[in-house]
Order: sequence, then C-alpha cells, then structure tokens
Amino acid sequence: MQNNKFYKLGMVAVFALILAACQSSTDDMGDGSDSGMDDMDSGSMGGSDNTGGGNASGAGDNMGGLTQAQMRERDSALATTVFYFEFDRSDLSAEAREALVYHANRLMENSSLRYRLEGHADERGTREYNLALGERRAQAIERYLQVQGVSSNQLEVISYGEEQPVDPGTSEAAHARNRRVEIQ
Repeated sequence: MQNNKFYKLGMVAVFALILAACQSSTDDMGDGSDSGMDDMDSGSMGGSDNTGGGNASGAGDNMGGLTQAQMRERDSALATTVFYFEFDRSDLSAEAREALVYHANRLMENSSLRYRLEGHADERGTREYNLALGERRAQAIERYLQVQGVSSNQLEVISYGEEQPVDPGTSEAAHARNRRVEIQ
C-alpha cells in the first residue's frame, strides 16, 4: 500500500512537470492568450452543474505548488458532477476517468467527505433492466474511485433507472442526457 502511494505521488509529479513544460512553452509565445481549459468542450465529461459542492481547497490558494492552469484544470474537473454514457454501456470515457482522478484526490484529502453516485438510464428497456444498468454505471465510477485509493465508506451507490429523467423527450439527444451518473 505504501508503494502505491509513492507510485501515485511520482505520477502526479511527472504530470506536473509535463504540464509545467507545456505551460512555459505557451508563455513564451507572448501573445497573451490563455490556452487553458476555457476552450475545452466539456460535453463528454458531463455538465457543469456543481451540486457536489465547491472545489477541494478554495479558490485562490496555490495548493501544493500548482500553477494557475493546473488549478483551473482541477477546478473544472471537480465541477464535473454528471458523467454520461453511451447507449446500453457502463464503461467510462477517458474524459470521465481524467475528471474522476481529481474527485478521488479530493475524497482522499478529506476523509469526512461522502459521495452518493446516482445511476440513471433512458426509457428504453424494461424498468428492471434500467435499474440494473443505472447501478452498473454508478458502480463503474465507484470502482474507479476505489482503484484510485478512495475508501468504500465514502461512497454510496444508488440507481434510479429511468425514473428520474432530466429530459422527458424521446429523441436521441434526450436519451443521451438521461444516460448518466450524478455525484451528489
């Protein structure tokens, strides 16, 4: 377990060095443009409704020597509390996994923090199938957070299946908005 922490710490250090190198190369351009996260399309990572609380450590602090760009990236990831899934799937996208790393770090830094992972499905399929699918989706996020080191005591999984759609429509776009896991 101790080696796992050193491995994660090493990976964070390598990631920070890479980001610092990228940041210094964009700073050298001298055009004053900000190439941070503001231009990124967060559609595949989820919505930006922040029902899960604020950021991990507050707005203007420089936690652990993070650059402004790294803090914006962290805050953007922590603001992502809705994760979307493909039809009849429960696997996590790369964007979701990236955001969940920040959520895992937040949970590990604050052992009193709890997440309720609410799984949802669109209206296609039986009620029972959709309840099971919503649960599989929430469990996929739960497993990923646990692999990152989060305690199972900090996570609760619940499935609403098709019972709480955010979009009552029957179009593919409506169905896509309903295939989700929300962090509460």
